[in-house]
Amino acid sequence: MALIVQKYGGTSVGSVERIQAVAQRVYKTVKAGNSIVVVVSAMGKTTDGLVKLANEISPNPNRREMDMLLSTGEQVTIALLSMALQELGQPAISMTGAQVGIVTEAEYSRARILHIETTRLSRHINEGKVVVVAGFQGISSAGEMEITTLGRGGSDTSAVAIAAALRANFCEIYTDVPGILTTDPRLVAEAQLMDAITCDEMLELASLGAKVLHPRAVEIARNYGVPLVVRSSWTDQPGTWVTSAKPQGRSLINLEIARPVDAVEFDTDQAKVALLRVPDKPGVAARLFGEISRQKVDVDLIIQSVHEGNSNDIAFTVTTPILKRAEAVATAIAPALRSQSNPKLEEAEVMVEHNIAKVSIAGAGMIGRPGVAAKMFATLAEAGVNIQMISTSEVKVSCVVDAAECDRAVLALRAAFEIEAGEQGSKGAGESTCIDSPLPLRPSAPLPNSPPVRGVALDLNQARLAIRQLPDRPGMAAKLFGLLAQHNISVDMIIQSQRCRVIDGVPRRDIAFTVSRIDGENAREMLTQVAAELGWGEVVLDSAIAKVSIVGAGMVGQPGIAAKMFEALAKQQINIQMIATSEIKISCVVAQEQGVKALQAIHAAFELAGSEKFVVPA
Repeated sequence: MALIVQKYGGTSVGSVERIQAVAQRVYKTVKAGNSIVVVVSAMGKTTDGLVKLANEISPNPNRREMDMLLSTGEQVTIALLSMALQELGQPAISMTGAQVGIVTEAEYSRARILHIETTRLSRHINEGKVVVVAGFQGISSAGEMEITTLGRGGSDTSAVAIAAALRANFCEIYTDVPGILTTDPRLVAEAQLMDAITCDEMLELASLGAKVLHPRAVEIARNYGVPLVVRSSWTDQPGTWVTSAKPQGRSLINLEIARPVDAVEFDTDQAKVALLRVPDKPGVAARLFGEISRQKVDVDLIIQSVHEGNSNDIAFTVTTPILKRAEAVATAIAPALRSQSNPKLEEAEVMVEHNIAKVSIAGAGMIGRPGVAAKMFATLAEAGVNIQMISTSEVKVSCVVDAAECDRAVLALRAAFEIEAGEQGSKGAGESTCIDSPLPLRPSAPLPNSPPVRGVALDLNQARLAIRQLPDRPGMAAKLFGLLAQHNISVDMIIQSQRCRVIDGVPRRDIAFTVSRIDGENAREMLTQVAAELGWGEVVLDSAIAKVSIVGAGMVGQPGIAAKMFEALAKQQINIQMIATSEIKISCVVAQEQGVKALQAIHAAFELAGSEKFVVPA
């Protein structure tokens, strides 16, 4: 007999007939000898309808009243599903988030779960009842007992959190697709169903497919070792399992807000190769990394900054033993990258830096918390450490710094994020200058027999901001991203240009980053107001961008993966505007109107299509 938490999304409970079908599925699972907690979303487009009503009353509705309004949608569903179960002869009881005891922060519309009081829930389960819980909602811990909602994907978050609190055997997420697919089936009908995917891969693929799983839910599953399966509520197919390593005795208090950072990592066995002033046109990255792949040069971080005029900068890091080979490849190809259309453009220049170190913070709790990256940059600034490169992912922020500053950087970050040193180090081969490191939080190993690239994701809801001529000194990144964090603006990709200009005796670099499109204009206005007083240059906003990404735990140590992605885009004459990477993810910013074509080209290049076409129910 197993304790199972099941979650059904809006389309799965979108009508009386669908609710009755869910009741039959739950009833069948109970009759097989299991105890069930069911978490449901509002029916169909109910939430959209409630938002529309609010906007007809007020163009800027009060967030408290919005939570009061939106929480009613799920209450309709829980009552109807409980009735449907009772009609089948199955004892059931409906409960709101408050009645279950889902205690959250006092943050309207985006609350995080602090803890779940399971006493009442467990009592009903022990009485043989199916407990039907309203997802997406909770109650604040303050004495006011305010109703709060968890934000987008909140029902997924509710379900996995309840599974963690109850120590359920597993959690089933039922949706309108048969599991997790290699990409969005609405864009590629032949998207292939995966049997399993690691939590690390799923976290990076936050926008994968039909957006079937929210990263906050995956974060909780990863942190607490909750076995998770995504299945279709329309069929009996087995779905996709999301696997995670065994948890390390994490407390259920402050469930979603404790320890956003799990580890501070470093690697001193690194060198940087940068190509400055390469032409800003399709195919340049493909040629460069194609040759790098042919020469069997394995790269770590890759960044391409925002273009300046008709040229761009591309930089990558390699391990010290293969630096000479990497430098030779870059030097050989640089003259060939000169723009044929503009002979006056300066020839691409190769710049090599030896004594660098990569310092990273890692943790699934970083998702959606703009203050974490800002805290890292502020900590490094306070320690007098200047940042040379920045690369970000859903679960990691990496900074390239001077190797001589590695010790200082690691000690400062450990203290800031309260990470204790472990016995195992992660210093580079032959290095002895950097202090011992805690056991690094490496991405989980790829699943057996899985291809190196598991999926392709497209995000059409981002905007890019670029700040020109930011003074290149410690504290600038901390100031910039601290301001964004104060305004609760989350940042995704961050790219610092490699080209440095000295203006009035001050070295300056450009920095570019992406944010949610809805935050773009507010961020631009806020940063423009402070730019003059802080000595920054122009703030430029571009909302017509798309971010396309590939993800796979098997990408590590395979230099040809990046080249194949860039080549697929070049064949379609799609220009890459920015590049950022982590160990298991490569992201490219392209023009918005080319986003779908980019995704389709990359999906085809990695041969991820299956033989079956998936039709998403209306």
